[in-house]
Amino acid sequence: MFMQSPGEDSYSRNTSGFSQGKMSVVKLEECRERLRTELDNVVDFWLKYSHDNVHGGFFTCIGKDGKVYDELKYVWLQGRQVWMYCRLYRTMDRFHKPEILEAAKAGGAFLRKFARVPGTSSGQWKCAFCLTRDGKAVKIQRTIFSECFYIMAMDELSRVTGDEDMQLEAEEMMKQLIYWVQKDSSGLGRPQLPGDIPINSMAVPMMLLCLVQQLVEGRGQEVVQKYRELGNWCVQQILQHIQRNGTAILENVSPEGSELPGCLGRLQNPGHALEAGWFLLQFSAESGDEELQRTAIDKFVELPYQYGWDKEHGGLFYFLDVDGHCPTQLEWSMKLWWPHCEALIAILMAYSQTKRPELLERFSQVYEYTFSHFPDAKSGEWFGYLTQEGRVALDLKGGPFKGFFHVPRCLYMCERILDDLLATKDSAI
Repeated sequence: MFMQSPGEDSYSRNTSGFSQGKMSVVKLEECRERLRTELDNVVDFWLKYSHDNVHGGFFTCIGKDGKVYDELKYVWLQGRQVWMYCRLYRTMDRFHKPEILEAAKAGGAFLRKFARVPGTSSGQWKCAFCLTRDGKAVKIQRTIFSECFYIMAMDELSRVTGDEDMQLEAEEMMKQLIYWVQKDSSGLGRPQLPGDIPINSMAVPMMLLCLVQQLVEGRGQEVVQKYRELGNWCVQQILQHIQRNGTAILENVSPEGSELPGCLGRLQNPGHALEAGWFLLQFSAESGDEELQRTAIDKFVELPYQYGWDKEHGGLFYFLDVDGHCPTQLEWSMKLWWPHCEALIAILMAYSQTKRPELLERFSQVYEYTFSHFPDAKSGEWFGYLTQEGRVALDLKGGPFKGFFHVPRCLYMCERILDDLLATKDSAI
């Protein structure tokens, strides 16, 4: 059996928990300062090393010491970096700097000029997955995710520039995504093969829910109403992934919510489940849905933490098989940066909404592991890929999938959650 059962372990016994009472306030204040310092350092790293001042956009294949090792530009990461710069600029005073705004605008201009390519259906267009340094399309994926991050970038950039055309562009692309997902996916360019069964992959409703929350933020009841039905649909699609009588979150299910056969159906991705958890927590807070909040915490925060935590070495596994077989993904046992980022957000958000002390203990455990393994104190930023034992496997700081997103988003969100918690520290934390 490859999957380990939940329970206390040698690693968790050796980490320092956050006790309740005044000590918890002191510890959380220390934690906030660490998060704040890390965020400042991570922003500085990307401002220094990632900007292409010749062609625009951002380099993301960045080595340990900041050297660019490949000039290809990945649209997911271009959109994410624009979004992250804009979010920091718009919502945190210390990042309200001209160089951050100008970098975001340059990244947005690069995306608008080069990312969109003609689609396979009349009147539709896709976003490339990968571009050359000067913007020539290299590869297109038959998925919606390049378009998703394009929407995030355009909408957030419109908020800091006041450019209504960008907002309209984001909403038009969103309309196309909804059509692909709910009506007709042929525009994605994926052929319908006889052995290819329909799948509800959790990534799709998760990402659409994220976009709904992005598009409606601060925009008034008319926009909220426009996306209300889609938001509810996304939530129901995500909840279908609660399987095995509530004991497992499976990454892929049938469109009707049934378990699929084989390795695909047994696949678990703890980091993804945790990310879905905080998306659901945000939605439940906005809608006042207490039952959804309980489900989000019990099934999408506590459960993936329990089955995903490595009881021997610490950290979250990347993939698991619900029946304990060895997953077919060769990197299944590695410890990656982004699941730990999602765990920190999800668990701290759950604690902030409920004040359940065991959630603070969970946060402590993930925090101690994360900050003792991923940050590079010498050269800056975080390592992304560790062995199961916690040793650095790849010393790069950025690549085709690791860019300026998961780390700064985690640090940013956790700092803000702690700001709110500590602002009321005289009450029960």
